[in-house]
Amino acid sequence: MNPVRNIIFDLGGIFLNLDYTRTEKAFEALGIKDFRSMFAQHHSNPLFEDLETGKLSPEGFYNAFRQATGTVITDLEIRDAWNALLLDFTEERLLWLEEIGKKYRIFLFSNTNQIHADHFLNQFSQLNTGRHFNDYFIKAYYSQELGLRKPHVASYRKILELENLEPAETLFIDDTAVNIEGAKQAGLQTIHLVAPRTVLDLEL
Repeated sequence: MNPVRNIIFDLGGIFLNLDYTRTEKAFEALGIKDFRSMFAQHHSNPLFEDLETGKLSPEGFYNAFRQATGTVITDLEIRDAWNALLLDFTEERLLWLEEIGKKYRIFLFSNTNQIHADHFLNQFSQLNTGRHFNDYFIKAYYSQELGLRKPHVASYRKILELENLEPAETLFIDDTAVNIEGAKQAGLQTIHLVAPRTVLDLEL
């Protein structure tokens, strides 16, 4: 096995704590009773995939969501319910990340969307005296900006190409099994980090 020189991290469940039930409950409170059938951690319908790959703008998403659910809820109500799953960053893991960045070339690759990114990046900056979360990494890749999402093999290959990374020397860490499989197909070394394990338990 080749020595690891580069690490690509997932975000949600790794550094940013998530609770999908909060968003489900928030939409239920708005009258949408079957939200789980539309979106969960391990599956989503094309509406959410289009948002995550930048094919839909936030405004386009709000309109399409209303149409798909037959509701008249406002943009802000959709936004706040959608963002409810985003919790906080764990300080210990961020300190660990800072140290790891001294040993390896580190990157981020997150399946997210502009609505979520605007929220968690702003939240992080407010709580950290203006520091930008992306500054921990050589480059942070977000699916809506890349135009590709995990677990599609092309998404990993695109980042490898853009950063001129050797797959066999690059480790990918994620908490979702299907994303790990996609990374393996792209030739990456992988760690499937399943709770209650965290990055603090890794020996890198």
